[in-house]
Amino acid sequence: MKIESVDVVVTSPGRNFVTLVVTTSDGVVGLGDATLNGRELAVASYLRDHVAPLLVGREAHNIEDTWQYLYRGAYWRRGPVTMAAIAAVDMALWDIKGKVAGLPVYQLLGGRSRRGALAYAHASGSTLEALFRSIRTNLDDGFRAIRVQTGVPGLGKVYGVGRDLAAGERYDYEPAGRVAVPVEESWDTGAYLRHIPTVFEAVRAEFGPALPLLHDAHHRLTPNQSAQLGRSLEPYDLFWLEDCTPGENQEGLRRVRSQTTTPLAIGEVFTGVFDYQTLITEQLIDYVRSSVTHAGGISAVRKLMDFAAMYQIKSGFHGPTDVSPVGMAAALHLDVAIHNFGIQEYMQHNSQTLEVFRTSYTFVDGLLDPGELPGLGVELDLEAAASFEYTPAYLPVNRLLDGTMHDW
Repeated sequence: MKIESVDVVVTSPGRNFVTLVVTTSDGVVGLGDATLNGRELAVASYLRDHVAPLLVGREAHNIEDTWQYLYRGAYWRRGPVTMAAIAAVDMALWDIKGKVAGLPVYQLLGGRSRRGALAYAHASGSTLEALFRSIRTNLDDGFRAIRVQTGVPGLGKVYGVGRDLAAGERYDYEPAGRVAVPVEESWDTGAYLRHIPTVFEAVRAEFGPALPLLHDAHHRLTPNQSAQLGRSLEPYDLFWLEDCTPGENQEGLRRVRSQTTTPLAIGEVFTGVFDYQTLITEQLIDYVRSSVTHAGGISAVRKLMDFAAMYQIKSGFHGPTDVSPVGMAAALHLDVAIHNFGIQEYMQHNSQTLEVFRTSYTFVDGLLDPGELPGLGVELDLEAAASFEYTPAYLPVNRLLDGTMHDW
């Protein structure tokens, strides 16, 4: 069964998505997510101009060989654009293989290891009152684990913190502004380090000791500051502290790990196994945060998690709305299949996105399930996709109070 055509669809139902559509000579269609937040058109061009011509005529069932062909065949390896493009091809071919077999992809990965994937929600607020409302809404929706983000006194807008919601309103934070250049925000590390422990003290007092709580530092801290934060949060028993310091400095995690027992999650911006090599072999982290969309697809991330399993490290795949429903579905098939699953980030896509992408995965009683449709279980409505034109959108940038550029 040969690949007959390869198309790239860029659509913007509330945010920008890049979808690869692979069609075989037998008329079977596979979908892959190639969305790279703020750099979407770079991946679309890479796929359309450099990858699509290489795929036409290839055997659609040879997923591993095609992955290696695209990775090893290009002189310039790795990087987010290349790995997102390879991921999209990989997902689309797994989607095709599942449809031909008449099985959901997780069955092709060895079947179920669990009933469903524990998901965590995003809760935020500029005040404790607003934060508590957000947490209660998520609990009412059935979530059993909550990521807690909060405003910092003295600062204006803080990345990761949405608008304050009324009772019953859902977290709808979209950090990528539809602007020509990124919005600039301000940051004060000292104020943050003083404030965050008081927030978790209040949340624990209000919601008790059993609720799994997570927090994302968004790469803003040095290793020493990260160690300080990890120690200060130990009394509140976090499920994890995420991206406490830029993970590219893998040796820096030795300092953090030696100073705190707070579990660490790293890798949202990583694109492959080599980014994790030191972190995994030296057991410097507890959770792998890559997304299937940005780290080479189902094939690559499955291997990454097999490597991590040797060191008792679990998954915590990136899953906000900058991953399309196709990418989310791919993650869920891995979630229910691999043994070392940890937790799945989950932000519900807006109604416009779900008009474009028809999904079969479900969220019930805190658990996500990929469903039983053959392949990935997501269909793309091309007519709906065409009605949402691409609009440039960028995440904010961050500066210290003295104007110095900083990680956000």
